[in-house]
Amino acid sequence: MAIVFEKPKMLAEKQLHYCPGCTHGILHRLVAEAIDELGVGEKTIGVAPVGCAVFAYDYFNCDMLQAAHGRAPAVATGVKRVHPNNCVFTYQGDGDLASIGAAEIVHAATRGEKITVIFVNNAIYGMTGGQMAPTTLIGQKSTTSPLGRSKEVNGNPIRMSEMLSTLDGPAYIERVSLHDVKNVMNAKKAIKKAFEYQMAGKGFTMIEALSTCPTNWGLTPVEALKWLENNMLPQYPLGVFKDIDA
Repeated sequence: MAIVFEKPKMLAEKQLHYCPGCTHGILHRLVAEAIDELGVGEKTIGVAPVGCAVFAYDYFNCDMLQAAHGRAPAVATGVKRVHPNNCVFTYQGDGDLASIGAAEIVHAATRGEKITVIFVNNAIYGMTGGQMAPTTLIGQKSTTSPLGRSKEVNGNPIRMSEMLSTLDGPAYIERVSLHDVKNVMNAKKAIKKAFEYQMAGKGFTMIEALSTCPTNWGLTPVEALKWLENNMLPQYPLGVFKDIDA
């Protein structure tokens, strides 16, 4: 009997620690599948910073480094410049990339560093207690905005893909979602394309993946998927924001 579905070689034989309904696990698989299909597993190096993604070094069968909070793009820059023929990626949450790491990602992007950034946007700080993140929606409640995010007090949510796409350095930036099968399949294509662009030396690539956080949103896994669709998609529209080959 032909095998039509199996665990990617790039995923380690280790149980994930993520909460029920969290889509980090789905995204891990997509990244692993893309690397497997491109045949670059033996020369892939990943960088994971602080947050829910911190244990990524346990889940991917490649060399992994842990960076200080927000500093993954800087670490990845150093790795890629020393090993220009390797496939180098960061795996970062929104609190990490868009807050404490905002300067790091902006400057790595504008320099056109030949790395791939996997950016997980679940509109909240996950691991550290459900605080408001730079991506938290107007009116969305968190432990630090119990009455809901206020535009007047807290400012507007930041759209990282749109902002970074205005820079000259990026080669490919796309926002995808993980809330249903169709979008998961599209996310896989985008991630693979980002790695392909990197390995072709085209420049900085980033895939922003809209994700769920049922625990900190106070929803069931099913409710969280629907909340993402109804609330996050209008604020964070899906699509390609930059493609130098388009």
